[in-house]
Order: sequence, then structure tokens, then C-alpha cells
Amino acid sequence: MSAKLERLCLRLKEVLAERISEPVLSRGELTIEVDAKHYAGVARTLRDHGDFKFEQLIDLSGIDYSAYAGWQGKRFAAVSQLTSITHNWRLRLRAIVADDELPVLPSVVDIWNSAEWYEREAFDLFGILFDGHPDLRRILTDYGFVGHPFRKDFPVSGYVEMRYDPEQKRVVYQPVTVEPREVTPRIVREENYGRG
Repeated sequence: MSAKLERLCLRLKEVLAERISEPVLSRGELTIEVDAKHYAGVARTLRDHGDFKFEQLIDLSGIDYSAYAGWQGKRFAAVSQLTSITHNWRLRLRAIVADDELPVLPSVVDIWNSAEWYEREAFDLFGILFDGHPDLRRILTDYGFVGHPFRKDFPVSGYVEMRYDPEQKRVVYQPVTVEPREVTPRIVREENYGRG
């Protein structure tokens, strides 16, 4: 571990104490884990404390751990990539969602306004609700879409399809009309293939 990351690791343990898990250094990147109840407070401390100064949230994504081999913890999490321009270091902040049935985390939009779009994406694709978000609605799927595409419990093939109906001048939903079929690949070879 570099002296710089070691110093950051020690300060994180001193300042955030019992609110975070033991910092983990892997592949030159530092990760801390926090429960949902401490998420907003830890995020604000990471931004405002003089020893940290994580001014930028680079990315936030939802995670579904349900298919991870050997995973024993909660199913959903939100992982944020933070950067301190002042100190020139990075940190990964993983917030574990307490309830698998109704995943809710506090929003960090008022801390880093760049989180607005990322939280909407995590809501749309994973179903993680962000309490206090100013405009939590779908951005990638249709408004009438039921479910969340990146959850691993989503059916592989749907039950309804949509199409534009020119007579009604709107999108309509109807039962799937595609017949199940077996696709056999057609082999195309040159004319004299295999002839000596």
C-alpha cells in the first residue's frame, strides 16, 4: 500500500470509526462499506471534511449480489466512485441496502448533484429507491414497464410486446405473437470446399 493510501485509510478509520467497515485495498483502489442508515452522513463527511475533500462523485451504480458465488450479505447495494481533486485520490463507497424486498437508500443529490442521473438509472434498472431524490422516475425503460431489467429475477422473455398503432396514434401493448422456434444455423461453404 502506498503511503498516501495508508494515510487516507488511517484517517477514514479515525474520523468515521464505527460508521464504516474496515477499509479494503484491492488492485490499488480503496473501498469502504457503509450501512444505509449512515450513508448520507458518511457521504457528507467525505465531501466536507478537510482531510478527505471528495468533491466529485464520478459514478454511482446499483449492484445485485443475488447470483454472486458465496455471497452471504444483503442483495442490493449502490456503489459510488469518489474523487478528491484537492488531495488527488479516489475512493469507492459501497452502501448496503437493508431490505431486499423494498431496497431504499437516502439520496446524495444534495451532496453531489451529479448523482441525480445515476440514482435514476439505479432506480430504473435495479429498483433501488432513493429517498429524497428530486425527480425519481424511469429514464431508460418505458413508463408502463413492469419490473427492473438488471434484477436477476426478471423473466428472459416477456409476456407483452408494444407497437405503434397508426389508427389509434399511440403505442399499444398486446400479447407476444412470436412463435417459439428452433434456430438451426445454415452452413455456407465455398464451392470446392474439401475437394483435393
